[in-house]
Amino acid sequence: MLKGYTRANSSKHMSRNLFPFASRFSAGSSSCSISIVMWSVVGCLLMLHLYSLVSQSDKQNKEINASMRSYPLLLQLEAVEEENIKMPRPRGRSQRAAKRKPRHTTTLIDEFLDDSSPIRHIFFPDMKTAIDPNKDAGNNSLYYYPGKIWLDTEGNSIQAHGGGVLFDERSRTYYWYGEYKDGPTYHAHKRAAARVDIMGVGCYSSKDLWTWKNEGIVLAAEGKNKTHDLHKLNVLERPKVIYNDKTGEYVMWMHIDNANYTKASVGIAVSDSPTGPFDYLYSKRPHGFDSRDMTIFKDNDGVAYIIYSSEDNRDLHISPLTEDYLDVTRVMKRVLVGKHREAPALFKHEGIYYMITSGCTGWAPNKALAHAAKSILGPWETLGNPCIGGNEVVRFTTFFSQSTYVLPFPGLPGLFIFMADRWNPANLRDSRYVWLPLTVGGAANQQPLEYNFGSPLWSRVSIYWHKRWRLPDI
Repeated sequence: MLKGYTRANSSKHMSRNLFPFASRFSAGSSSCSISIVMWSVVGCLLMLHLYSLVSQSDKQNKEINASMRSYPLLLQLEAVEEENIKMPRPRGRSQRAAKRKPRHTTTLIDEFLDDSSPIRHIFFPDMKTAIDPNKDAGNNSLYYYPGKIWLDTEGNSIQAHGGGVLFDERSRTYYWYGEYKDGPTYHAHKRAAARVDIMGVGCYSSKDLWTWKNEGIVLAAEGKNKTHDLHKLNVLERPKVIYNDKTGEYVMWMHIDNANYTKASVGIAVSDSPTGPFDYLYSKRPHGFDSRDMTIFKDNDGVAYIIYSSEDNRDLHISPLTEDYLDVTRVMKRVLVGKHREAPALFKHEGIYYMITSGCTGWAPNKALAHAAKSILGPWETLGNPCIGGNEVVRFTTFFSQSTYVLPFPGLPGLFIFMADRWNPANLRDSRYVWLPLTVGGAANQQPLEYNFGSPLWSRVSIYWHKRWRLPDI
């Protein structure tokens, strides 16, 4: 009886002890199965999303490549053209000079900055080679020659430095605005930068982006009032103009400074006509920060932005403008923090924002960098040097020029005109224009540093060097 009871009781007890284990095992198996299913679904979704990103990028690249192949001239523009600049023979030095100071190894940049260099004609060709739309005809029409003197329809050299181009929808005309520097170059004091007294903002109009008519000075300097921002002894640089569809006004923003570059402000002017005259309104330090090299950008939705070098050129600041484009809003974002970039030129392609910037080396040319962002307010990723062709020094110096604007070419997605200035600090009125083809497409030169999921697959920005090129005829 006792043994029988013990076995029966033991059996029941064992059943009760095993049941919780079985329950836990069953529950654990169920939980484990659910986890496996959940992670499998998430993994599939991740793979599908990644595949869609890659497929979308491939589709866009194929569309761009197909578009490019339909225009043979574009393939010519993407051809790599080399540049062979031979250094001159070392110039003789007296024995006394040689003992006093060892010879410095001269570079191409030194030769570029030396106004007495025997190869100066390579960087600044003389008037004999000037681009004259009134004389060139037939097969020579519409060709750009970066670095050569460019004449307007009156036969005078174009004065629109550090500028930008506005396409006016109403008149179907291009307007090129820039610094009118047709005056003598001098230094305010021994250590001051080269400068030209303010003359104003020049404006040129064109239907074909090659033949330019001088529309005169649309924002003139102030000759008498020394307290005025536009007094001739002050600084006016990098004027840009956009049209406000709501107010019907053309709004100009520019860098305003004093002779020693301590005012560091922006100036604003308006006009009812693209050819002016523009009425100067005021200057200010946006958001209370210093502002030097700057540009403005009008997005597809009509919202406009200012991008300016600030905090002693350490950072770039980006801010939306008010609806009338006459002031900045309270929103401001710092981008490229600590990178010391200037001369921003911003453009947009396929919903992605791109920007070309320059380093801060005064009048000496330096390496350009391309940047990209999903939002204009950032974060911005650096893609690398966009310059292709020439030689290593030419690429490192942005073709001996500095960015000022990027102009979309209508009708061909992915093709832009890179506008830059080849500064001549010895004679600023003789600074030249470097216009070159810029394309967007293919894998970027340098992948973003942060590989966050969902990050865009950046397209490569390429600026191609050509001694002679022309726009596609479409």
